[in-house]
Amino acid sequence: MKLSRIAQRLAAPLLAAAALVAPFGAHADAWPSKPLKLIVPYPPGGAADTVGRIYADALTEALKQPVVVENKPGAGTAIAAEFVANGPADGYTLNLVPTGQLTVLPHVAKNLKFDAFKSFTPVSLLAYTSVVIAANNEVPAKSLKELVAQAKAAPGKYSYSSSGSGTIIHLAGEYFRLTSGTDILHVPFKGSAPAVTAVLGGEVNLAVDTLTILAPQIKGGKLRGLAIASRERSPLLPDVPTVAESGYPGFEVTSWFGLNVAAGTPVEVVTRLNAEIAKAAASPTVKEKLAAQGLDPWPSTPAKFAEQVRTDYEKYGKVVRESGTKFE
Repeated sequence: MKLSRIAQRLAAPLLAAAALVAPFGAHADAWPSKPLKLIVPYPPGGAADTVGRIYADALTEALKQPVVVENKPGAGTAIAAEFVANGPADGYTLNLVPTGQLTVLPHVAKNLKFDAFKSFTPVSLLAYTSVVIAANNEVPAKSLKELVAQAKAAPGKYSYSSSGSGTIIHLAGEYFRLTSGTDILHVPFKGSAPAVTAVLGGEVNLAVDTLTILAPQIKGGKLRGLAIASRERSPLLPDVPTVAESGYPGFEVTSWFGLNVAAGTPVEVVTRLNAEIAKAAASPTVKEKLAAQGLDPWPSTPAKFAEQVRTDYEKYGKVVRESGTKFE
């Protein structure tokens, strides 16, 4: 009996040390052991939702666990970001990151419950697309130059919709307003679907959104494509000139999407997610699905994603200051 007690005392420190070490190794082996949630900061139907569902399907297959898309729109994507940032750092809640969430919103919104650089661990970039400026058929302008001339002749007459205040779409509109010297009113909505619906219904004159959202409407003749904010024309809309071609050289706005998790998520989980995203992005199925929506895959290392956030944070912060953009 006495020997048994001595053995227990000797074993206790070893068991305690094992208890400290075990969760890390066990987490690597066991994760994921239950379904994951992918938080999308917009309603269903937008570019972010499309990207999220394409990658969620791929990750579901790779991880052998369901990756369920959960839409949490509102507050310029802050609601979704705060939900992930303040949740458990266990790798089971993923954040679909649109460009503006970490690069625009922190410049225009007050009292955010997350820090763009401290609250998250970057996993990977996912995909990118370009921003398009389009008009409904009631607008007489047939080109961007004509629109600018008409807008300058009637300040305040024209308005553009966006998927929400503090988004990259909002900033793209303000960037163009500043560059062209026009007085065009911003009308925010909670997502791309209601924003485009408002333009189709004549409530708003202009649509500023991604190629993913506007290409079908332009191809169908419901909207008139005026310009695309990319370096080159898109194969999806070959007749729509770039903003640079329309008289504003250097005007480019890329809408990218990434994936992050709460800060403190185990490194091995982040590494696994990054590897699976890279595999998915290289697969013909994912490439085909993205291309059909005017999107290109853009996998990256966590460090590259962090660098992209920092670069765009500085770039768009300057536009916010110069344009006087505010959160509405």
